[in-house]
Amino acid sequence: MLTYILFAIGFLLLIKGASYLVDGSSSIAKRFGVSDLIIGLTIVSFGTSAPEMLVNVMASLRGAGDIVIGNVIGSNIANIFLILGVAALIYPLNVKTTTTWKEIPLNILAAVIVLVMVNDTFLDGAQSVISRSDGLILIMFFIIFIAYTVGLAKNGAEKIENQKLSSLRASLMVIGGMFGLFYGGKWVVEGAVQIAGNFGLSEAMIGATIVALGTSLPELAASAVAAYKKRTDIAIGNVVGSNLFNIFWVLGLSATMNPVSFSSKLNTDVIIFLFATVLLFIFAINGGRHHIEKREGVIFLFCYVAYIVFLIMRG
Repeated sequence: MLTYILFAIGFLLLIKGASYLVDGSSSIAKRFGVSDLIIGLTIVSFGTSAPEMLVNVMASLRGAGDIVIGNVIGSNIANIFLILGVAALIYPLNVKTTTTWKEIPLNILAAVIVLVMVNDTFLDGAQSVISRSDGLILIMFFIIFIAYTVGLAKNGAEKIENQKLSSLRASLMVIGGMFGLFYGGKWVVEGAVQIAGNFGLSEAMIGATIVALGTSLPELAASAVAAYKKRTDIAIGNVVGSNLFNIFWVLGLSATMNPVSFSSKLNTDVIIFLFATVLLFIFAINGGRHHIEKREGVIFLFCYVAYIVFLIMRG
């Protein structure tokens, strides 16, 4: 009974935590002359990825490689197809030029890197595993991404605007929002995994569906709230930054702690993630509009439904 109660409370914490995080981080961004995009790429995306990190560290320590990979790749697919799809339906998403030509291509690179790392069997006949050295390489890419983001923040300073929130209140909202997202995501995932486990689902399917969707709820809540408040830079930055955080830091940290074994059937999921990222890039540059409209959002949602159907059929 307690699991179900925490499951329900978790959803409430996710929604409220997302609202606090978006409002607080946006206020801090303007106060220090930093754009919403940078805050979306860093504070919001890292905060909403906390559940993925928690679940993956626990799964890595238990040697549950399918959950580790399935959670990261499944979450990233949900971030693009589900979250951007929902956000675009709420309000058209403006995509900055730097995001189109730098951050999104970096997501494509991340997908290709994972595809290479998990296919040792096809490349040299060895057992497919993300080793500790692979994990360290991913973490190094994460450090490069952070350095790049810091450079963007320095070069993209804006004029400080009048603030409705004090620095203390905004900071408390960010911290409180992160705690709400973290524990909300944790309780939702724990409840969902326990419920799904009763039906005898495989670790790969649980990781790519229940766990991935559950840990993506913070991103969904944060991006939906940001789109509703017409802060589309946060919505886009949250998804792009979260995907990079999941691949480079969450997966890198998990593999560094304990090598992650890989099931070849998950290759399809990695390829779908690559396809989703390429499709996002195409939509962003389509006709030079740099907008993701409602029709693109519908296509994203259709793709996600198709992906879930595929997972159910695969079992």
